[in-house]
Order: sequence, then structure tokens, then C-alpha cells
Amino acid sequence: AELQEILIATGVSDAKMEEGSMRCDANVSVHKPGTDYGTRCEIKNLNSLRSLGKAIEYEARRQIILIEDGERVRQETRHWSDVDSRTHTLRVKENADDYRYFLEPDLVPIVPGEVWIDAVRQALPVLPAARRHKVADVIGSTIADETVIVLVERGWDALLFDCIAAGADPQRAATHLQHNVPPDGPTPTPATLTALTKLEAEGKITATQAKTLMADIVAAGGDADPITLAKARGFEAMASDALEGAVDAAIAAQSDAWAKYVSGEEKAMGALVGAIMKTTKGQADGKAVTALLQQRRAAAQ
Repeated sequence: AELQEILIATGVSDAKMEEGSMRCDANVSVHKPGTDYGTRCEIKNLNSLRSLGKAIEYEARRQIILIEDGERVRQETRHWSDVDSRTHTLRVKENADDYRYFLEPDLVPIVPGEVWIDAVRQALPVLPAARRHKVADVIGSTIADETVIVLVERGWDALLFDCIAAGADPQRAATHLQHNVPPDGPTPTPATLTALTKLEAEGKITATQAKTLMADIVAAGGDADPITLAKARGFEAMASDALEGAVDAAIAAQSDAWAKYVSGEEKAMGALVGAIMKTTKGQADGKAVTALLQQRRAAAQ
């Protein structure tokens, strides 16, 4: 996966495995700890990372079963079939000569000079690993975080940094890009996404409303005024007293769920939040609702 991203980032290839721009082989052998390495089989021309993983798992199990049954693993080239999720024999290769482990006489050996290597190195773009570190730093996460991985894979890290430079909340901007923007559709402009995160951060719209507005922005081609869209939909944050009234009404109407929640059953909160969202037609801020319910529970205990 890392090699695939590097090839894309450097412009070497689009690395679309399903279209043949990139393929990979898997060499699989098994052995018990303390024993010699087993005979390997080569699985050729895998066309997706998912197939690669499944092929390795299947082939390892196949070889273990053979050995445990007292049979011999043949050195061979095999093919993975997505149809029956199995590997099948393509051709048997009994010795190393069959693999042509010798120089190709028609190809001239090439030894690149250090000057040329350095010139290529200097011309390389920032590679995906370094980009992931940078995204992780600005959103306060780790490079293994799904948000970080998705943004770099889709090439949206530059857009995120533009939004942050324009004053957007890093975490909110990253969350919108990961969850609310289709990977194959229009992307919001930095100004649009920044304006949306500011409305949300200032409490003028809820997270649910912001998600709806993002869908409107994408439908408009990525460049639309969130404030205008919010007014058109009648979106506005609820006043604190109205929200507290809605919470109290839900507690009274959902007495069973409230009793369970007070006794420590966290799942019961879902019924209460759902009732509040229904009565407020989605205008209530989920985080504010959760905070109020927690306060009410602490007072009741």
C-alpha cells in the first residue's frame, strides 16, 4: 500500500491494480519454529491488496494441511481466483533454473551516477509518510489514525492546510473531509469549508446541520456560501433555555429510558437523544444535549 501511494505521489503511475497499472506477486512458505524453511509457492499477478491478503492466508493454510497430512509442497507458480477464493496451479517449477536466476544477455547493466541520483532525489515531492506526519501534527492525532490516512490517500491534505491557514478549526475541517465529502465528487473550496467550520465552532449550527450543509455545498460544485445555505434551510442553533426545555420534556416522556440511564445504563441515552432530536427537528446540538443529560443524571443520583 505504501509503494502504491509513493508511485501515485511521484507521478510514476496511477497504480490502479484492477486495471493492470500495478500488480504484485506473493511468495508463501510455511515452517514450524526451529525447523528449516518450507518450500515456497509463488502466487502471480494479484490485482488488489484485498486479494493479496486473502491469497496469502489461503495458501498458508493449504500448505499447512498438506504437511500435516504427510504430503509434500511442490515448488510452483499458482494463480489466485476471486471466484472460488482459492489458489490454483499454473506451472510447476522444481528447481531454481526454472526461475531463470541469471543475467539477461540482451539487457545492458546500468549503474546510475551519484549526481543523477541526487538530482532525482531533490526533485521528489513530499512523500506520503511525511505528509501523514504533518496532518497528524495539525489535528493532534497519530499517523495511524483513519482520518490522517484517508486525507493523504485522497490528496486532500493540501486543502486541509489551506483551510487551517484561513482560520478553520483543524479537527472539524478534517472530519468534514473524511466523512462528509464524497471521494469522487467536487471538493469544497478552502473559503467555503472554513466558513462552515466557523459557523459550527461558534454554535450557530449543529454538527448535524453542518453535515447537511456540506452535502449542499458539494451539490453546488464545492463553492457556495454556508451562511446563505443555512438561512435557506432555516438552520440556527437553539437557545439554551429552549434546549433545556426539550431535554426536560424528553426525560418526562421517556421515563423508563431515563430511569435506566440514571442507574448507569449508557445505552439508554440513545432513546433520550433520539426523542430530543425528533422534537427539535434536528436543531439541537448533539454535544450540548449529551452534556445536559449528564448534568441532569448527576443531579438525580
